[in-house]
Amino acid sequence: MRDGLQDLFIGIAGLIGAGKTTLATKLGEHLKVPVYYEPVADNEYLADFYRDTARYAFQTQIYLLNRRFQQHQEIIWRGGGGIQDRTIYEDAVFAKTLVDQKLMDQRDYQTYLQLFKHMSNFMCRPNVIVFLDLSPESSMERIKQRARDVETGISLHYLRGLHAAYQDFIKEISRTVTVIRVNWEAYRDMDEVASMIEREYLQGSFIREAQWSPTK
Repeated sequence: MRDGLQDLFIGIAGLIGAGKTTLATKLGEHLKVPVYYEPVADNEYLADFYRDTARYAFQTQIYLLNRRFQQHQEIIWRGGGGIQDRTIYEDAVFAKTLVDQKLMDQRDYQTYLQLFKHMSNFMCRPNVIVFLDLSPESSMERIKQRARDVETGISLHYLRGLHAAYQDFIKEISRTVTVIRVNWEAYRDMDEVASMIEREYLQGSFIREAQWSPTK
């Protein structure tokens, strides 16, 4: 593993339940860099959001945008690389899905987008985003397996909307950030994931389908 990989700002992206936190933790241990986790346990809006999504959609999105912006700035200012469990750029994926499914008011969405635009002037994009690609059905199955009480209200319809929005997001952000798309229907060995990220990142700055040849 080249030392330069330890200086990268790596984002882990993917649907709910994909396994982002597990990968981020193990990858952080492998590369010996700090990991910045998605605010879940201390998210004071999350339970209300899943209980009454339409009512709490805007508040939840603003809360998450603020928390991820704090994380983002810490990664940039401390230097030395880091791994983020869901990037701030993915917030727009969720906001768009909420609007498309009529769970967020269009006026609130425009306010959210304007705030995000202003924040983006103070942000630096990740060096690479690892996109854990799996189907909405697999996402739903993993959500059921981990059995978080606040997630019992998540529907397959919602996940399918997120999945479609993620495809647009990955296509758009890959114009400026290296995106490594990994088939995550099955979990992978962490040593191989780290080696794959290094190999694919060094090969170019555009979206790549990871070539996978397991050795373990």
